Amino acid sequence: MERIKIDFPEAEICHRHPLAVRITDMNYGRHLGHDAVISLMHEARVQALASLGLSEGDMAGYPCVAADLAIQYQSESRWPDALVAETAIPEPSRKAISVYHRLRRESDGRSVATARLTLMLVDPEAGRPVPVPDALIERLTRGS
Repeated sequence: MERIKIDFPEAEICHRHPLAVRITDMNYGRHLGHDAVISLMHEARVQALASLGLSEGDMAGYPCVAADLAIQYQSESRWPDALVAETAIPEPSRKAISVYHRLRRESDGRSVATARLTLMLVDPEAGRPVPVPDALIERLTRGS
């Protein structure tokens, strides 16, 4: 089976956020579940955007939507592990914003999961993607 490889852009880290594995985050294999990983990364993304004065519902006047998500798992995590979520946002293209997340165990620094998410901005009235505004590109680039 071929595995995806996500190259986390270290130089573009714009935010670190502490998180904890909750008992409800555990799956039947007694480790952090896939759905919980996505939720933890969503929390980290919201916090990272807030640190830049942005929100998913208002990115330079447009809401954003997830266009794709890829996650690579490196190690297991269990309750009550303390995690640090690192968020990196490289310079956006004209059409999309790539957001990278890496969850690390605080105790040993080992990576639990790395993800790449593509966000697109949408005109809510037309329901169609719009180009990433220059002002937003500048704000995201300055924040890194």
